Amino acid sequence: MKKIVLSLGGSILVPALESNTISEYAEVLKQIARRGRVFVVVGGGGEARRYIGITRSLGINEAASDEIGIMITRINASLLCYALGDAAYPCIATSYQQAREYGESGKIVVMGGVTPGQTTDAVSAVLAESVGADLIINGTSVDGIYNTDPRTDRTARRFEKMTPQELLGVISGTRLNAGSNTVIDIVAAKVIERSNIPLLVIDGRKPGNLTRAVCEGIFTGTIVSNDECAPLPL
Repeated sequence: MKKIVLSLGGSILVPALESNTISEYAEVLKQIARRGRVFVVVGGGGEARRYIGITRSLGINEAASDEIGIMITRINASLLCYALGDAAYPCIATSYQQAREYGESGKIVVMGGVTPGQTTDAVSAVLAESVGADLIINGTSVDGIYNTDPRTDRTARRFEKMTPQELLGVISGTRLNAGSNTVIDIVAAKVIERSNIPLLVIDGRKPGNLTRAVCEGIFTGTIVSNDECAPLPL
């Protein structure tokens, strides 16, 4: 079976505790797990940024702020894991070695952050390389990768397909502070370049977008790959 690593932004899974898509994503992930081995890396979202805002107001340094953010990603990951029930391995992986070991069960593996200074996008890319994934999917709050931020620039242009080298050119210069909220960070992009694992960036605000992409190959987004062959559907 093919292996998929899904980077699920906290801003779409848990933008706030009162407005989450956990139950919807649990059902979608169960469907996808019938087609392949699934690993999910969950971000911190709005709740993590709220905590990090408090740490900065207290004069706490960026490394410690990152540690707080990692804790929140793992809480979010736990919520998703419990919602998945028997479909998920019952423990949250806290390292790539654990994720590989848990993946041997055939169940959905869920994890959050791992290392201070490393976003969950980077975790997803390293995890994909570690488990030999066939595809990385980044579900985020925009429908692909743009040449500028589409939330602030109405003239922003979305890329339908690009190479890892072109991706690096677009995002170079991104600053990585605790709580960084970019579509893809530069560390993740460099890992994708060296591993040559295809990346699909789609709008994750509607969980059904993920089902259609994986099962039908229908999506609006950006494919990052050196390969001309479409990586979807599975």
